[in-house]
Amino acid sequence: MHHALQTLSTPYVYNPANGRTIGKHSGAHFLTIGQRKGLNVGGMEKPLFVIATDVENNIVYTGQGDDHPGLYRKALYIKNEDIHWIRPDLELKPNEAFECLVRIRYRQPLQKATLYKFDEGLYILFEKPQRGITPGQFAAWYNKDELIGSGVIN
Repeated sequence: MHHALQTLSTPYVYNPANGRTIGKHSGAHFLTIGQRKGLNVGGMEKPLFVIATDVENNIVYTGQGDDHPGLYRKALYIKNEDIHWIRPDLELKPNEAFECLVRIRYRQPLQKATLYKFDEGLYILFEKPQRGITPGQFAAWYNKDELIGSGVIN
């Protein structure tokens, strides 16, 4: 299970050879995964969405259509130092799991998921693939409607 969670939570790594240059942008650090607005590229069959950013090389990768597989992932990972338990009494120990509800965006409807704690951190496995899981943004987990923890997505 641990290896499968690592694989599912690892973002796909794109490189320039995967596609072609279709436009210029004002900085990869200004864009987030799943973003559609502000790309200013026309003439495409379907709308473009950001599927990955490479801030170091200032490259933005886009995919056509809101069903592009690059927009969706089934799991995410949070390092131990980025986990915050609001309810320390419910904190998971290594090799424990907990079914809960999770949101990865402000006001997003809560999603069914399972938390899996390992020595190095926490994996969140969603029942349904989630759109726009973005490193640096927060995931928050709930027991019914009570917020019990949160963390920065790796």
